[in-house]
Amino acid sequence: MSPTTSNYLFGGPNPWTPEDWTSSDDRVRGGASHSYLTITPSSSDGKKNTARFHGTLDIHTLGGAGFASQRTITTTKEWDLSRFSGLELHVPRADDKRYTLTLKDEILPNRPDGRERSSVSWEVDFTVPEGGGRLRFPWKEFRPTYRGREVRDGVKPLDLKRVRRVGIMVRSFFGEQEGEFELVVESIRGFQERKEEMRYKDDVSATVGAVDEEEYSEKWGGEGEGLGHEAQWMASSRPWNRWRAMFCCGV
Repeated sequence: MSPTTSNYLFGGPNPWTPEDWTSSDDRVRGGASHSYLTITPSSSDGKKNTARFHGTLDIHTLGGAGFASQRTITTTKEWDLSRFSGLELHVPRADDKRYTLTLKDEILPNRPDGRERSSVSWEVDFTVPEGGGRLRFPWKEFRPTYRGREVRDGVKPLDLKRVRRVGIMVRSFFGEQEGEFELVVESIRGFQERKEEMRYKDDVSATVGAVDEEEYSEKWGGEGEGLGHEAQWMASSRPWNRWRAMFCCGV
């Protein structure tokens, strides 16, 4: 099977489809939590759609424990994420619960009774700020877990060339949260960090790391927006403007 290399795993040019996902809730262990993934048109762009992860997290049946999740159902598709620095979730809306994004690079054959065998998952927990946003998770933030517990020894690095499963989960964190939940995801995509090349060898301020052009524009609103002329020149990414500030403004 040939790994998929698109920036977008889900959303954007790769619309969400309910047939790609299935629930994996604590009912497999006798619990009472349940989850759904409902696909609806995007409110910001009618040509796109969003995935609404929602349901009920129950912690009483299993004595404080509980989880509800949706995961990809395919056992043949792979994603090559090796050229990315991490994953970005575009979340227009969510409640204040803590969620988990999960990846797997190994899917074991089912047990004789048809149940799936457990394997290592790579997870990152997150909450969504009020009003939603774009959440970025570098690979170093994903931690290996086995049946919900972090493992530290004898674990191979995540094989980014052959990621075989993606999942979204909400869990009780041993009784910390429960009840109705909702997380709306517009897209999951890979992102790349890059450094601006040094255009002048003595221009130290020209080196910018860990921020791409889109992120820079969103965070800072362009070059020196809201600053005085001198400050704008110094904040500018254009070397000529910085030289102009130093020579004509006494900086």
